[in-house]
Amino acid sequence: MSVTATATASSRRFRTGLAAGTALLALALAGCSGLGRTAVGPVTYNTERDRTVSTNSPSVKGCHRMDSPGAHEVVNGTLIDMILYRTPDCTGGETIYVPTTVTDTKAPPSGPWLSYRFVH
Repeated sequence: MSVTATATASSRRFRTGLAAGTALLALALAGCSGLGRTAVGPVTYNTERDRTVSTNSPSVKGCHRMDSPGAHEVVNGTLIDMILYRTPDCTGGETIYVPTTVTDTKAPPSGPWLSYRFVH
């Protein structure tokens, strides 16, 4: 076998391997997309009873209730902005927008945060 034939065969194997790897990656990503997106990182808060609660990578979908009796300080360590609510079902007008990686968001003196959702 000549040097040119060896180089051509090696190049062909490389292209075939690259195509197979690309196809496998596409299948893996398509399979994982149905699992639901998460807010990568932790949401940590301190309750009114001085207990620290941390949830790592919660789902970006839906409303998340905070442990009773609610949070008086929240740290958004995720990669997605969130909204804090004073109600347990993510409704109502008294909210606060918490950008990604913002710390030390304190509840107003009138009451704790009871739920949150992500902006997506």
